[in-house]
Order: sequence, then C-alpha cells, then structure tokens
Amino acid sequence: MFFCHLVIEKIIKAHVVKYTKNVPPKSHNLNWLSEKTDLHFIKEDKDFLGILMNFQLEGRYPEYYPSPPSSEISNEYLLKTKEILSCLKNKL
Repeated sequence: MFFCHLVIEKIIKAHVVKYTKNVPPKSHNLNWLSEKTDLHFIKEDKDFLGILMNFQLEGRYPEYYPSPPSSEISNEYLLKTKEILSCLKNKL
C-alpha cells in the first residue's frame, strides 16, 4: 500500500512540475499536491487519495503501523491505483 501511495505521489508531482514549471513542494499529501495542478478528481478519487494517505507513513516512519487491509481490499486498492496512474499518465 505504501508503494500505491508513492506511485500516485510521484505522478501528481510530475503534474505539479508540468503545471507550475517549478520543483514540487516537499509534501506527501496527495489531495493538497493535486490542488497545485490543473487536475480535477471526482469525489470518489479524492476519497481514495485520502485512503492512500493512511499508508504513506509506514514506509517513512517505521514506528507507525497502520492496520493492513484485507487481501481483497488490497487488491481493490491496487486496481484503483493502476486506474488513476493510467489516467494521470495519459494527461502528461
């Protein structure tokens, strides 16, 4: 789940660079970063970005261990991540 967050963070930061022509801010907040672009997410996708935020801490702060989602939910999150990544890549 950490890597799902990371891949979306990096593609949004690529959009920040494209839109602002500047280095992206040092932040991991996906919704906040997306506000620095011309991207527009539907509510469902914004909510999903919020869910991914729960998993970005584990890789950066080892003392933080969120409850892992079930395998079924993890697979859903992976598919949703791939869907958003594909969409964002096509907009670059």
